[in-house]
Amino acid sequence: MPHSIDAAFTALPLRALADAALARARALGAEHADFRFERVRSAAWRLRDAKPSGSSDTTDLGYAVRVVHGGSWGFASGVDLTMDAAARVASQAVAMAKLSAQVISAAGSDERVELADEPVHADRTWISAYEINPFDVPAEDKTGLLAEWSARLLAAEGVAHVDASLLTVQENKFYADTAGTVTTQQRVRLHPQFTAVAVDEKSGEFDSMRTIAPPVGRGWEYLTGDVWDWDAELAQIPGFLAEKMRAPSVEPGTYDLVVDPSNLWLTIHESIGHATELDRALGYEAAYAGTSFATFDQLGKLKYGSEIMNVTGDRTAEHGLATIGYDDEGVAGQSWDLVKDGTLVGYQLDRRIAKLTGFERSNGCAYADSPGHVPVQRMANVSLQPAPDGPSTDALIAGVERGIYVIGDRSWSIDMQRYNFQFTGQRFFKIENGRLSGQLRDVAYQATTTDFWGSMAAVGGPETYVLGGAFNCGKAQPGQVAAVSHGCPSALFQNVNILNTTQEAGQ
Repeated sequence: MPHSIDAAFTALPLRALADAALARARALGAEHADFRFERVRSAAWRLRDAKPSGSSDTTDLGYAVRVVHGGSWGFASGVDLTMDAAARVASQAVAMAKLSAQVISAAGSDERVELADEPVHADRTWISAYEINPFDVPAEDKTGLLAEWSARLLAAEGVAHVDASLLTVQENKFYADTAGTVTTQQRVRLHPQFTAVAVDEKSGEFDSMRTIAPPVGRGWEYLTGDVWDWDAELAQIPGFLAEKMRAPSVEPGTYDLVVDPSNLWLTIHESIGHATELDRALGYEAAYAGTSFATFDQLGKLKYGSEIMNVTGDRTAEHGLATIGYDDEGVAGQSWDLVKDGTLVGYQLDRRIAKLTGFERSNGCAYADSPGHVPVQRMANVSLQPAPDGPSTDALIAGVERGIYVIGDRSWSIDMQRYNFQFTGQRFFKIENGRLSGQLRDVAYQATTTDFWGSMAAVGGPETYVLGGAFNCGKAQPGQVAAVSHGCPSALFQNVNILNTTQEAGQ
């Protein structure tokens, strides 16, 4: 049965507030104005050894007015739900734009804010793809399931502790602008996670193993339906963890890698996703690990990776965490190429950056994480495409004589240009003559972005493709957090440098 926008949200005076704010902005001479009303409800449950250790349930509600006045940005926000208050917020936004213009002029700059054109989207409604809204499920059902699964892990031999968590979000947005676009949207997402810890009582040594089930733009059915095989994953973790505790430390050197989607999504996020944000590539954004080596002059020229590398930006992927109907500038969700046949061919854009760099249209990458924050250019679902007739993961492994199979994400490090990096994982299996031969410990793979993607020798078929992702991508100052997905198949990388993390730490 199709969902409808939450009645408690639509009952708010959304249109009246927008009309009052936009009318005031027009009267004060704004070239552009937009109004955004948000209600973001976030709830979390945490358990330690099958017992509740904390919970939260918060709602962020308010509205924002953003204007372009005299070629400068202005922004203000409020929480008072009266027409007079909305008009005052619009006046504050215009005053901020005037002040910004003075500062910019005093700095000797004549750059003006202009926005790329976008068709008018009048009275549009969009709801993300889910079956059961997690906020319709009683809290005791959520904690009960977390406790039951935690107890199942705790009962396994060798498991000393279990941490469990569930994060849920319902995001409602109403947007209207002076061009005539009006949109109302609802997004639901959740992230369940379980971590088992083993402790060697004699030596004091310990390690952990976490579930690899990704966060998703779905509802409660993710935990109770057949979307993900939770029984199988929970059953495997104790054995994998016990084997990891006994596993030898890796010998540093050069190996072929078969990287599972549960690990590769994060490498995509850090070395492609952030690197192809055009505001970073232009130097307009440098927070949270810098700018980008993939500068604008290299568009259509930069050899990002091997010829089998095809990466898309996508705001339309079903169940994607960054999937929207319309972004926070009223731009419709789209899908486009970022890397085609190994060459950089596109960027992620908002309306201002699109106009500034000569693109006809934004690809819908503006987002604010709360009504109190201004929209900034944020990441789409950036995904590596599978080969239509590509091999299975087993077939990729079978073609490797000496290598490592990498599963699950853990820690990472990347430089300020998104170029030099290293990544670890949840578990690593040694590959000998096309077969897995036990786990290894203390593994990290290290490379430059172009060397790593240039070493990609094969990508798996569609049956290996998984949409991974995270709730906590950070950007901007003041800092904002966004959820984003990254799909990818299993992939083979040849002659990759492997570090031993214990030896690195000891240097």
